[in-house]
Amino acid sequence: MTKRCNWCGTDPLYVEYHDAEWGVPLYDDATLFEFLLLEGAQAGLAWITVLRKREGYRTLFDGFDPEKIARYSDRKLDKLLEDPRIIRNRLKVHSARQNARAFLKVQEEKGSFSDYMWNFVDGSPIQNRWSSMREVPPSTALSDTISKDLKKRGFNFVGSTIVYAHMQATGMVNDHLVSCFRHEEVKALAR
Repeated sequence: MTKRCNWCGTDPLYVEYHDAEWGVPLYDDATLFEFLLLEGAQAGLAWITVLRKREGYRTLFDGFDPEKIARYSDRKLDKLLEDPRIIRNRLKVHSARQNARAFLKVQEEKGSFSDYMWNFVDGSPIQNRWSSMREVPPSTALSDTISKDLKKRGFNFVGSTIVYAHMQATGMVNDHLVSCFRHEEVKALAR
């Protein structure tokens, strides 16, 4: 029997996400932006809720194209709030435009969003060795630092807990439990 982190349970969508995506180091700006928006949408909700709506987000938010999203009008954003394929929270939906604009500024200033984010961990994932989910923190001093910097740059829905979840999802930190079959596989993917 395959041992996994127990947070993914048995839901096939959650298991697939855990097995194929969670914790894999991402260096692609487009995917990092997608996760940034999805993590913000998740605030206060279960991640499975966002996963179930992910395709709706991809469709309605132009494949997470930051240049297109940065140009969305208030009217366009308000129209999105009518669609049940996404989480219909006004602040979260409207923050997508603000985050797209901030994201583009970071790309312009730093060359890429990936370079900006990975610089916080010196380009290499943090390799944790947790035995139980009780040990995994909801945030860290590093996620506090990144959160403050993102906020300073104009991002919304980037509190420390959201940032830490983003770090976990995008492989900046390997928080697979040591008993999970993915721990060593993800560790081997580090640059």
